[in-house]
Amino acid sequence: MTEPARPPDILSLHAKLQPQKLAVIHDSPDGKLLRWTFAELEAQANKLANGLAALGLSRGEKLVWCGQNSPGIVRVIHAARKLGAVAVPLNYRLSPEEAQYVVDNSDAVVVYVDAEYAPLFAKIRGELNKVREIVVFDGPPPAGMRDGDALLEVAAATEPVIRGAAEAAGTMIYTSGTTGKPKGAVRGAAPVAQSAALLQLVGYVPDDVYLTTGPLYHSGPGGFMAVAHGLGNTVVLQKKFDAEDWLRLVEKYRVTTTFSAPTPVRLVCNLPAATKAKYDKSSMKRFIANAAPWSFALKQMYLADFPGDSLFEIYGSTELGVNTVLRPEDQLRKPGSCGKPAPLVEIKLFDDEGREVTQPRVPGELAVKSPGVFDAYHKAKEKYDEDRRGEYHTVGDVAYFDEEGYYYICDRKKDMIISGGVNIYPAEIEAVLDAHPKVLDVAVIGIPNEEWGESVHAIVVCLPDQQLSEQEMLAYGREHLAGYKIPRSVSFAEEIPRNASGKILKKVLREPFWKGRETRV
Repeated sequence: MTEPARPPDILSLHAKLQPQKLAVIHDSPDGKLLRWTFAELEAQANKLANGLAALGLSRGEKLVWCGQNSPGIVRVIHAARKLGAVAVPLNYRLSPEEAQYVVDNSDAVVVYVDAEYAPLFAKIRGELNKVREIVVFDGPPPAGMRDGDALLEVAAATEPVIRGAAEAAGTMIYTSGTTGKPKGAVRGAAPVAQSAALLQLVGYVPDDVYLTTGPLYHSGPGGFMAVAHGLGNTVVLQKKFDAEDWLRLVEKYRVTTTFSAPTPVRLVCNLPAATKAKYDKSSMKRFIANAAPWSFALKQMYLADFPGDSLFEIYGSTELGVNTVLRPEDQLRKPGSCGKPAPLVEIKLFDDEGREVTQPRVPGELAVKSPGVFDAYHKAKEKYDEDRRGEYHTVGDVAYFDEEGYYYICDRKKDMIISGGVNIYPAEIEAVLDAHPKVLDVAVIGIPNEEWGESVHAIVVCLPDQQLSEQEMLAYGREHLAGYKIPRSVSFAEEIPRNASGKILKKVLREPFWKGRETRV
């Protein structure tokens, strides 16, 4: 049976229609500048796709990529799609044991990594039995790894021929749940009708210029970069966030759109007035606030520095996609709201007995029915099924709606901490700290932090006749955890409160820290 013809690749279309338009700009504060037109990006992506195919990568197989924002990362994202491979972004801040788990659990057969992070994989290479090749770009590879730059030199720039069974390409982004181990959220191509309606609602245009405010391994910055290239926009890369340099890029390239967690924006808005005054910010038209709740005070700070009609807030998740949108005209009118349901999204709230909440201002677990909901958790069907509410799906957030149908996220059933827009899962940290030889019990919670939203706090119970200091626990965390997961503070207790089934009563532990606050996120 003949396989149906593939639709033309979106990058190939732009390379044909606007070959000389800039697709990627990487402008470093040290003066290094790299620019690729759409024709050049197309050639780069095709060469990498052909090079990876020559190494045996087939459609449906998993490709892990790792590195800070760079043209090489943009290249592999497009190359994976062209091959029909499933792209698996890896957070470059993970510890070796954390990275090893994700790569192995994903069933990845190829790893594509920036030379800066190749030593991470050198440490765990012997444990990655499923990985056939580790390809290193932008620098020399360690022994036993493939030179990705040399691979590109001999590869053809023509559109790759896809090999393997007719399996949908897509992404698998690792998130985590209450079990403490990361889970791969499997997602196919974005639903066309829903994506088009959302783009129209926000007002994106082909001439937009997108700036990456945050790492591309995160579903938000990466997803909105995909939107930008889908529309034929120019993408400006910032390798690592720096507030004043971010303003330089906004002015220099007349940036019109970006996506950001609260922390980078807070850092920009807290720059000295004289510094901010040096840069023209008037080009910004569509600033997407997301990744963690923006406080009303931060929105006021943003609107004092940027065009008043530019701020959109969206609520969503890696698993459920974009769920609500708060438009610019509602930012100051609806403090604390994350908006109304996004196009083609249906939302229901459920109480603790599973009954639908139908009255305004009554909190319930938020669940979503949408074409944008993810397809599955890799190797964790039971978790996917656990989070289903009939035709609806939840990630455990608690919300209410007002009389006009605007939603407000007010708490989380699950214990995820959001610090600086980064999701941090207490169970992972608890599992590490619990392994300390002097620890009897431990609980990890998020406590208020004005700069980061929340910070990680550990509550530790020592074994009888043992003593620990806060510094000892922090040092232990630094040895075994990625930097952003390390507790920022530690306290000690005689016991951890638990319910009859043994689950930690996080609400009881959080209460003294959050007392007097309207929201718990």
